[in-house]
Amino acid sequence: MKLKKILFVLLFVGFVTLVACSDSSDDQSSDENEGNNGDGTEETFELNFSTASVPNDAHTEGLNVMKDYIEENTDGNVTVNVHHSGSLYSQDNEAQALMRGNLEMAYVSAPWVSEHIPSMSMFTSGYLFKDYDHMTNTFNGEIGEQVFEDVVDELGVRPLGAFYLGSRQLNYRDIGKEIRTPEDLEGVTLRMPNTDSWLFLGEALGANPTPVDFSELYMALNTGTVQAQDNPLPTVKNAAFHEVTDYITITDHVIDTVWPTINEEVWQSLPSEYQEVILESVEEARKYVDETNLDAESELVEFFESEGLTVIEADKDAFMERVQAEYLNNEEMTSSWDMDLYERIQEMAE
Repeated sequence: MKLKKILFVLLFVGFVTLVACSDSSDDQSSDENEGNNGDGTEETFELNFSTASVPNDAHTEGLNVMKDYIEENTDGNVTVNVHHSGSLYSQDNEAQALMRGNLEMAYVSAPWVSEHIPSMSMFTSGYLFKDYDHMTNTFNGEIGEQVFEDVVDELGVRPLGAFYLGSRQLNYRDIGKEIRTPEDLEGVTLRMPNTDSWLFLGEALGANPTPVDFSELYMALNTGTVQAQDNPLPTVKNAAFHEVTDYITITDHVIDTVWPTINEEVWQSLPSEYQEVILESVEEARKYVDETNLDAESELVEFFESEGLTVIEADKDAFMERVQAEYLNNEEMTSSWDMDLYERIQEMAE
């Protein structure tokens, strides 16, 4: 009888040990396979980035900085395809594709966001920012983090930072006069992107705003469909607008930015370590884009003058006074603004 009990105990202990070993082996296998496809290979991701910008724009080149950083630091498990010059989606369509999930990544900006979130129109207003430092400290700091989270919540796309495009200036054909004050813009057809906030800015400046897609702008200037356009100086050069215009007036009416943005569902599908790599790549690209455009701005006035254009310093106080008054007197627009945040941003410039 005692022998039977001993044998039973030994068999029971052996069974328990076998089960424990099996569980341990399964746990180890699970740990080893976490983050892969279960067959020993890591999951791969393909990100398509669409932009209307041309190849030699700094923010197009910045995408190549992002691409190289991401692919190198994920061992090729995340690949990035850069589609520039509107070759995949036009400027008017790419943001919609991003929201629908038909496109993984694109540049968006405050004017487009404000079409869907009216309170964001505050960030489209002329002369909101004093200079580059004021802008980047706002968007790439605590305020920007909250603004971008609001975009995620409302639109399902996630801005990852803000790149400096440059300060927007007026660039125009020979219209029979030089533009120095808002009054000089009266009756001038000024190309603007096709959003309400951009068109309102054109009116606030004193012009007759006309929507034209960026890809069609060179021809529109060349034929006289529009008389003027506004863009940062690096964009004027890179898109060769100086070939079909005669004047540039320095107004600095918008410290312009674009936001590299990813579809939120795509973002959440990425492992956390890949998310971190992408954020690091955005910071590397931001440094490249910002420094490139700041350096270019310091040299381009001389370049344009050498190309035969006349460069004029505007009466900025007159422009600022008119533009800010147009915004602040528009109750329909400013009723959605967070005026405490507006004042906080203004205080950051001091």
